[in-house]
Amino acid sequence: MSDPEGKATEPGTAPLFRDEIVSLFLDDATKKAADGFLTVFPPIKQMIKVRTRYLDDRLDEQLRQGFRQVVVLGSGFDTRSIRKQTAGVNYFEIDDPGTLNFKKARLEANNIRAGTNYISGDYVSDDLNTLLESGGFDFSLPAHFIWEGNTMYLTADSVRQVMINIAKRVERVTLAFDYMAPEVIAKSTGDPAITALVESFAAMGAPWTFGIGNLQELARQAGMSILENRKTADLYRDYRPDGIIDTPLYGLYSLCTLEGAR
Repeated sequence: MSDPEGKATEPGTAPLFRDEIVSLFLDDATKKAADGFLTVFPPIKQMIKVRTRYLDDRLDEQLRQGFRQVVVLGSGFDTRSIRKQTAGVNYFEIDDPGTLNFKKARLEANNIRAGTNYISGDYVSDDLNTLLESGGFDFSLPAHFIWEGNTMYLTADSVRQVMINIAKRVERVTLAFDYMAPEVIAKSTGDPAITALVESFAAMGAPWTFGIGNLQELARQAGMSILENRKTADLYRDYRPDGIIDTPLYGLYSLCTLEGAR
């Protein structure tokens, strides 16, 4: 589902973003898996583009406001530390050592300097703040956290605890992430295509296990507040006014930004 240049499918429209780095990490297996999801659920390609654009925009906004630390949780092949390099800004990426080592090797082989603090570990089972400390993170400085494509694979307790860990230690923080509605996880939307998509992730060994029904309450429990909460459908209408909403999943998949201050 990666699109190296972020090209739009609609003719005559500008790309929502550009990413000429991510293709370095793709192989035949990952491309085949992406093609499989597109076959099951074609709208997912545009939804991923909307997600990337939203998270890019929120990062740009926080950088303009003077945030100089950016943390990417479960970073995978995120390329923002390269695409969004900014003088004086420190990026921290947390993921398993296999993923990070592969990523670093591919970048080095192509003479690309990411300028990233790579932190090997599991931000859920390991202590998140200990991981951040080991990477040189400064809890007294404002920080923007990006949590992309992760929450639906976790549990309610894990999601809540990650948010609590961030809010209780960082002096000033914003957290941008995506989430599914509970009925998507429960396969109770009544839409066969959405159910097929959920089942395809489960068949791949990566089941979706958690959806957020009340973001305001979850934020309150974590000691945070909502800055923005947008359904993918609304974002898509903003980015592509003439685009076609061709699945109810656009209204059941959201992106948000929370904030917290000690």
